[in-house]
Amino acid sequence: MAATFMLVTECPTDAATIFDLSLDIDAHVDSMSQSRERAIAGVMSGRIGIGQTVTWRARHFGIWFTMTSKISTLDRPRRFIDEQVNGPFKTFAHEHAFEDASGGYRMIDTLTVASPIFGALAERLVLVPYLRRLIQKRSAALIRNVG
Repeated sequence: MAATFMLVTECPTDAATIFDLSLDIDAHVDSMSQSRERAIAGVMSGRIGIGQTVTWRARHFGIWFTMTSKISTLDRPRRFIDEQVNGPFKTFAHEHAFEDASGGYRMIDTLTVASPIFGALAERLVLVPYLRRLIQKRSAALIRNVG
């Protein structure tokens, strides 16, 4: 069974700027330095677009993982979805939504994940809290890049 969670981040910039930055491979790599994440195939630099893929290599929980994601939905500057097409998860979908907020825009990250082995308990106790912290760090790094 998949677990879904949402994270909301206020952004002091316009929707197009934060939207484009969220699709930028180089900005993603910078925001994920703690896991040494890097693009190893597909779109490896610059902005990724609809239908395109990127293969990531990163270290999480002391283990190296490889995951290929595809941009399956893109409605600039309001929403896009990246989904795992190959990798360690049974399910991994990340919806990025952007809406008006006073003084800027609001980024709403909605992640749906399912562990291939450990099930719902591991998802709730380990995977979701870990991914929530990871996305919080990524969002903070993106905001620093626009400021």
